[in-house]
Amino acid sequence: MNKRMTLAVLILIVAAGAMAFIRLAPTDPSLWHLALDPRPLDIATPSPDKVTGLPNGAYADLIAAPDQSQALLAKLDGIALATPRTIRIAGSAETGRITWQTRSAFWGFPDYTTAESTPEGVTLYARQRFGAGDWGVNAARLTAWISAFNA
Repeated sequence: MNKRMTLAVLILIVAAGAMAFIRLAPTDPSLWHLALDPRPLDIATPSPDKVTGLPNGAYADLIAAPDQSQALLAKLDGIALATPRTIRIAGSAETGRITWQTRSAFWGFPDYTTAESTPEGVTLYARQRFGAGDWGVNAARLTAWISAFNA
């Protein structure tokens, strides 16, 4: 085998190993399904239906009357579960908090989105598990979910 062929095989083995690690890494709901107030410090008050991109994720507030938060969360659960490659990993509308995992199509990178009932409505916080930046994927997903919710 020549050096080029050996290098090509080695690169393929490393890429396959990385892909297997990403796809097969277990998800521990206790690490992702936490009570949180993820509102970035520079966002003093909730902005209805506005998605704020963060370096490694996105944030949004859906405004609703206090007695409508659970219904809003239940509707959001249906929208999330209709998203390709998305599963619920913990919670329910009844408990007031749900966390979903959405995987990218090719590599299977997992992103986690937590929605939590608040007195103002529902807070959404989407974040990536691996890497240094999400390239706007989480903000785009939250925007699509909010658009589907308002449709």
